[in-house]
Amino acid sequence: MRNPKVLLVDDEADFVTALAERLQLRKINATIATSGEMALEMIETDRPDVVILDIKMPGLGGLEVLHQIKGKDKSIQVILLTGHGSTREGIEGMRLGAYDFLMKPIDIDELINKMKELPELK
Repeated sequence: MRNPKVLLVDDEADFVTALAERLQLRKINATIATSGEMALEMIETDRPDVVILDIKMPGLGGLEVLHQIKGKDKSIQVILLTGHGSTREGIEGMRLGAYDFLMKPIDIDELINKMKELPELK
């Protein structure tokens, strides 16, 4: 897998910061956004290869952010994060163009393996 540029989006700042640090230890370039609005602004100025996007966020939720990302650039890959009991929303996200969804709490190796599957990163 080539070294992807990853944008992590989650309103839980401690979680997303820890996840970014864990990815960076594995030589994966990861930046963070703590809201959907912040993520969309960051995508405009520094396009990521992959967005790891939480579905449940205050304000602009993950499915709306996904919709806007795909409306601007279909080539940006999105992997959704969903909490227990919201599998239906993960499936809806895939219908809207997400590559896949993972359940929280996230397993870092599972996330990395999911990114390795992306054709754009091989």
